[in-house]
Amino acid sequence: MAAGLGPGLLLLLGVLGGAASGLHSLRYFYTGVTEPSPGVPQFVIVGYVDGNPMVRYDSETRRMVPRADWIAANVDQQYWDRETQKVQSHQQVYRVDLETLRGYYNQSGGAHTWQTMYGCDLLEDGSTRGVYQNAYNGRDYIAFDKAKMTFTAADAAAENTKRKWEAAGTVAEQWKQYLENTCIEWLRKYVSYGQAVLERKEPPTVRVSGKEAHGTLTLYCRAYGFYPRPITVSWLKDEEIRDQETERGSIVPNSDGTYYTWASIEARPEEKEKYRCRVEHASLLKPGVFAWEPESNLVTIVLAVAVAILFVVAVVAGFAFWKYKSEEKKKGYGLASGTDGGSGSSATGIRT
Repeated sequence: MAAGLGPGLLLLLGVLGGAASGLHSLRYFYTGVTEPSPGVPQFVIVGYVDGNPMVRYDSETRRMVPRADWIAANVDQQYWDRETQKVQSHQQVYRVDLETLRGYYNQSGGAHTWQTMYGCDLLEDGSTRGVYQNAYNGRDYIAFDKAKMTFTAADAAAENTKRKWEAAGTVAEQWKQYLENTCIEWLRKYVSYGQAVLERKEPPTVRVSGKEAHGTLTLYCRAYGFYPRPITVSWLKDEEIRDQETERGSIVPNSDGTYYTWASIEARPEEKEKYRCRVEHASLLKPGVFAWEPESNLVTIVLAVAVAILFVVAVVAGFAFWKYKSEEKKKGYGLASGTDGGSGSSATGIRT
């Protein structure tokens, strides 16, 4: 596997939305398939700012459309017409690319997928960075190294594309220009358009729980409903961070635009008082520290007494009602029968 490429990275499309760890990020995801199906168009583009859906295009609607109110309110119809025309040409390029790639891999037919992810980040120190990567059938194919102005091929088939792009002499320069200038320029515009949404800060709700099994206590720390995406959840033992012993989940989006994540650690039950969960987030003035507080015996007793009282009340009420009905029958009265009666770009498309 080529250095710097993660296996199946582009399969995260629609899951992470391309959010980066910087101050602000712009990402576009392109997906082309050889065998479209219901819910899976032949070609789809989704754009994200800071992990929030911004625009979308697919081969069925054939229009670039807004996915956020703030972008719809700040650009005119010319923007949508221009973007639509641009990505329609990209759709044709992707159709040709898939045919070319099948030839590179000696594939005569079947279902195949060609994906691209690219974009840029504004970092907290004022610097910028850019990324351009491609995947074929969920596996890394080729990526652009902007610092070295070269392309990294993941396998022998991708070497064909690498040679073609390098022979053209302008592809690397085009991507460098786009990632360092055009992309950053538009990212700044988008952030200004959606500032109220994109620069909001929503603190996490933190829940700590524990589960004991086979003599081992597993402690969980879950953070819900936070924004922006970057967050650090750590486990402390005696005030010391235990990262090597901690298992972490991904930071995943909620339907309301916030995020969720978790971290767990295994501990000896008798040492549970030594563990704390530490949460760092932009919405917090200082890191929050949270302990597991098992339900006390007093609470358990109170709940048990309350349930017992309710049971006794129900029994007494049932007996009284039964006695009332018995008396009514003796008097010759009967109840009437009846029913209730109710009841969502970019750079130039480049062929492989």
